[in-house]
Amino acid sequence: MSPVGSSGKKHGESGVARILGSGTSGILELFTFHPVDTVAKRLMSNTERIFGGAQPLAQSLGKLNQVIFRDAAAKATLAKYMSLFPGLGYAAGYKVAQRVYKFGGQPVVRDYLDRHHRQAFTRAFGDRNGKAIMHATAGSLIGIGEVALLPLDVLKIKRQTNPEAFRGRGLVRIVADEGMALYRGAGWTVVRNAPGSFALFGGSAFTKEFVFGLDDYNTASFTQNFFASIGGAVASLTVSAPMDVIKTRIQARSFDNPERGMAIIRKMVQQEGFSAFFKGLTPKILVVGPKLVFGFTLAQWFIPAFDRALKGVSSPGTINQ
Repeated sequence: MSPVGSSGKKHGESGVARILGSGTSGILELFTFHPVDTVAKRLMSNTERIFGGAQPLAQSLGKLNQVIFRDAAAKATLAKYMSLFPGLGYAAGYKVAQRVYKFGGQPVVRDYLDRHHRQAFTRAFGDRNGKAIMHATAGSLIGIGEVALLPLDVLKIKRQTNPEAFRGRGLVRIVADEGMALYRGAGWTVVRNAPGSFALFGGSAFTKEFVFGLDDYNTASFTQNFFASIGGAVASLTVSAPMDVIKTRIQARSFDNPERGMAIIRKMVQQEGFSAFFKGLTPKILVVGPKLVFGFTLAQWFIPAFDRALKGVSSPGTINQ
């Protein structure tokens, strides 16, 4: 029987190829899906009701237009679309670093758990459950460490939702002025990432294990990877949605605003109701499928392509697989 950690390297690509491949995938994913991410962040940071009450539908749609496009709400379609790309530089740094760290780091943690704690997972959950839960646990641990990238995420979200907070300052000046304030919401980020990453990698692993009956998850077909990714991502977004809204509002407020997470929660419950904890979830879920398939497919193509280029060796057999 193959070991639990058999889903390791498939072709032995170099570390450089993996970084270049996953990083390039992250950049292309960014340019394709950044506008949707901006819409989701602006909806999550909005504190006023858009629909409901006695207001006419036209008025509600006008409010929605204002929340999403802000200063470009009255401009032409192209100008509206371009307004959804604020903070692109920060977003690029965050997306590339996050993709390389998360999807490249989870297999490293998983292999460590396989080597040192495989029997503990098997005894506690059984062979099949243990393998899937080990994948989920590795994802959760790597998700907690993702807090190190928080300053880039904070700057990206502020550019998307509260550009006035920059007041014309550049990156170096902001880092010098704000210091550890860029780690605002770190605790909420950990609380969000731990279950969210567990659900992401665990949902994908459980789908491959129990729906498709795969022993080696890396043998999954394109269709199997598609559905496994959708299952994991939808589970992750739903589980982490409340913490994501809180984190976004903490990060979106002005640098000089001392309001803490619990105060934000109380205001959300009192003024907006519990549905506020799931604001922005629908557009995020709607983009999950194509976003993950897009990123996964490009990463799987770019990594071996960069590996062949770096080694200077043509592999025609790989192309035709």
